[in-house]
Parts: sequence; structure tokens; C-alpha cells
Amino acid sequence: MPVPGANRFAAVGSGLHWEGVTDETTTENFEPLTATYERLRHSTDATELSEFARRPLPDRDDQAAFSRATALLEAVGGNPNTPLEDRVFLAESMPFPNVLVKLAKDPQASVRKAVAGNTDDKNWLVGRLTKDPDLEVRDAALRNPKTSWKMRLEGAQSESSDARILDFLATLGTELEPDAPKVLSSMVRRAVALNPNVSLQTLAKLENDPSPEVRHAVEKRRKERGK
Repeated sequence: MPVPGANRFAAVGSGLHWEGVTDETTTENFEPLTATYERLRHSTDATELSEFARRPLPDRDDQAAFSRATALLEAVGGNPNTPLEDRVFLAESMPFPNVLVKLAKDPQASVRKAVAGNTDDKNWLVGRLTKDPDLEVRDAALRNPKTSWKMRLEGAQSESSDARILDFLATLGTELEPDAPKVLSSMVRRAVALNPNVSLQTLAKLENDPSPEVRHAVEKRRKERGK
């Protein structure tokens, strides 16, 4: 990903700082942001990568320093040599799309799960994670309030969804999010009722659903199960 080359970071020995270049500082003490980005992206120094991941961000009022910091966090988050616990930390706490997109592709499911549960996700990103190959990641994504109703409906229809996430989806529009759009939430609950993985307990609850479409779906499911 291209990084603005005009921004620069202080390089003092092996340590780097968020501060920008001043007229009084010689250029030998600094390296371009693009060089720092690429070095961190390919670094195998876990200590340095961890330090960058945990470093407090500059004040947002300092826009140049703040944008530089988030650019470097993207490089750190996308580097598999960054310690796992630091990648999970970034995935849970970062609100920046560029960082979260990198972490959403992490080979470790625990990192992707942390991204899936981050309520600062863009809905398209959390939607992508509802299709993740790992069940725990999909579960976290479907529970994220940023997930669209389209993705919730597809999750309710999917035979790869287990009883636990179906239990959650069955509460949308009634116990949870009571002000949700009635048509959309009832479509999700109806899909849960028709899903072969739905638990008997959830099916029993949906039997008294306020939506007639959901109640009819329960009836159909019971007939198919021979109940």
C-alpha cells in the first residue's frame, strides 16, 4: 500500500519516534516514512514490533503525526512477526480501517476473531468475516452490531452456522434490538427456525414469536423433524 512519502520519522539508533522532522535536525537522523513502513513490514525484530504496537498514539490535533502513526501501525499489524498478543490487541482496540483490513487477513483465527468483534469495523469488513472459514470468527462477526441484516440473514440460513449463533440470531428484533426493522428481523428469525441446526430450545421459543411467518416456519420445521 502506498504511504505518503512526504512524512518522515525520527530514527535515533534503533529506536523510532512519532515526532516529525524540524529544521534544526539533520537529515542523517531521519528516514522517510516509506522506508520505515517497509522496514517494519518486513522486520523480524519482535521487540521493536511489539513496542510500536503498544505505543500510545499522538494527539489527533497533530494530524501529521497521527496519520504517520496509523500508517506504521498498518505495517506492524500486517507483519506476522509481530507477537500474536500484540496483533490481537490491535485487532481489538484499533478503529482505523487500514489497520483492521490488514489484521482481518491474519493467518491466526484469534486475530481475525478480534477484528470480527471490533465495533469500529466497517460493515463490509465485518460482513466479509461472517464468511470466514473459522466458526469462532463467523460467530463473533454475526454478533457484531455493525453486521448488516443481509449478512445476518445469510448467517441464519447457512448450514455452517451452529446452534449457539442461531440462538443469538433468534433473539434479534425481540429480546435484542427490539427497535430493529420488523420485516428484516422476522426474516432472520424465520430463517433460524428453518435451519436444520437450530436447537429444540430455540425452536420452542420461536413457537411464540410475534411474527406469524416465524411461527409457520417453526411448524414446518417440527413436521420435518417428525415432532
